[in-house]
Amino acid sequence: MDSVRAGPFGQLFRPDNFVFGQSGAGNNWAKGHYTEGAELIDSVLDVVRKEAEGCDCLQGFQICHSMGGGTGSGMGTLLISKIREEYPDRIMETFSVFPSPKVSDTVVEPYNATLSVHQLVENADEVMVLDNEALYDICFRTLKLTTPTYGDLNHLVSAAMSGVTTCLRFPGQLNADLRKLAVNMIPFPRLHFFMTGFAPLTSRGSQQYRALTVPELT
Repeated sequence: MDSVRAGPFGQLFRPDNFVFGQSGAGNNWAKGHYTEGAELIDSVLDVVRKEAEGCDCLQGFQICHSMGGGTGSGMGTLLISKIREEYPDRIMETFSVFPSPKVSDTVVEPYNATLSVHQLVENADEVMVLDNEALYDICFRTLKLTTPTYGDLNHLVSAAMSGVTTCLRFPGQLNADLRKLAVNMIPFPRLHFFMTGFAPLTSRGSQQYRALTVPELT
């Protein structure tokens, strides 16, 4: 939390919107969902409520969380279900980072992810799937990075998130809000898991010197 505050984007967040506890969930979904996370959830909901009350026209919520750890999966899905209870008619969109055994040695990640997926099926309206293994694969094969850092992975994720939310932030005819995005993309209510794609892929600090054609991008 201190690193976020002291980082280059720390000033973007209101100081009283930071909510944190003294201990983590220890890669345990149940601790995040029922014990450690449950102790914090009321404080988080107070912040959410305050922000929602300041909106003129609340479309919905966007939540970024991981599926492999205990806090992101356990407490993340608890927060989603609680927000769903309070705001049942608002759209719930998540950016969910799915784990991979190839890039982590935590043996309980598959269990955390499985328990989280059930919650996302029931309580989320749109889930943007971010695959950890694919992110590393892009860094190695496409960007030719020998030792990708979290900064490199976050750069890819932020580029994809920026592209997904462009239609919400700028005027346009297609997918102009969260509800229209759901109407156009979801054939059945429970099939709301979107695979994200992005082109062209560039590493941090690199500059494109040639014009790309549509066939090259696709």
